[in-house]
Amino acid sequence: MHVVMTVNAAWNIWNFRRDLVAALLAEGHDITVAAPPDDSVAELEALGCRFIPLKMSAQSLSPVEGMKLRAQYKDLFRSQRPDIVLSYTIKNNIFGAMAARACRVPFIPNVTGLGTAFLSGGILQFVAEGLYRQAFSQLPVVFFQNRDDRDLFLARGIIRADQARLLPGSGIDLRRFAAAAYADDAEATIFLMIGRLLRDKGVREFVDAARMVRRHRPDAQFRLLGAVDAANRTAIDRETVARWEREGVVEYLGVQPDVRPSIAAAHCVVLPSYREGAPRTLIEAAAMARPLIATDVPGCRDVVDHGNTGFLCEPGDAASLAAACQTFLSLPRETRAAMGRAGRARMAAAFDQTIVLDAYRKAMAEMTAG
Repeated sequence: MHVVMTVNAAWNIWNFRRDLVAALLAEGHDITVAAPPDDSVAELEALGCRFIPLKMSAQSLSPVEGMKLRAQYKDLFRSQRPDIVLSYTIKNNIFGAMAARACRVPFIPNVTGLGTAFLSGGILQFVAEGLYRQAFSQLPVVFFQNRDDRDLFLARGIIRADQARLLPGSGIDLRRFAAAAYADDAEATIFLMIGRLLRDKGVREFVDAARMVRRHRPDAQFRLLGAVDAANRTAIDRETVARWEREGVVEYLGVQPDVRPSIAAAHCVVLPSYREGAPRTLIEAAAMARPLIATDVPGCRDVVDHGNTGFLCEPGDAASLAAACQTFLSLPRETRAAMGRAGRARMAAAFDQTIVLDAYRKAMAEMTAG
């Protein structure tokens, strides 16, 4: 089949859907990626995909921009004539679904997160719900990455129960993210946060918690790894990060093409996000047998088994995060390592990428049968 995959940034496909792309290519399907271009385009093309640049702003809330995106999709679907479209991220799901219905193209959205507009309340939420309801009304399958998002869509009457299917995020390659020997903590215990440096990811809470913890445990180290995303409305600017470094509260690791060495060097991986679809960094860290600390929010609570594979804390609360870190610091090394092993076992049982691949194969077969 000719499969179009669409998302709001090419790197999203490369970072999170690469295994699905590789599996579909290996089965003989042709893959076209439609997304705003970035540095990942060459890698996607080297993998065997065709690439079509998509003009869109991931941040704009303009209805005019939405209609332009819908028209762009209609032109794309009519020229490319895909057998099926796999979509990710909010605008691509909504306006791609509307265009696919007009062009009679099978369309499978994956709700990877709900976004600020949906959760803001008031008129923005009303409009977002209406757009989702219109776009998804006739779709046979809608994938969700956590139970909270699925249940919210069902409770608001945006979808029917027979449409909803649950995935363990984008799955994890357990061979690539193999369990790593637990790091020695003779000199320092290392807490690592991986993610784009956004307020919504809880970066400021991570830094504030680091200050609190280091007053009593100056041997604890807090490391930040991730891009400064200047285009995002909630971005932390580079000068702020530099000021934190000068203060000595955190160490900034920048952007790394392979996060595995940093995870292996850490004793605990932290994500104080306000809300997630399925937090890839936590899944990767758990697969590598690292304990986790995360906020008790949708997405994170699907990955962390509180008290067994790590700890959950209150969102937006640096003191709660600091308390969780201090609890972790009080544990003996073997208890910490046992938490990591339990996390690895949880990923193997419920988050293996084969679960995601099989779910997509089944849905694609159902929607293209006959």
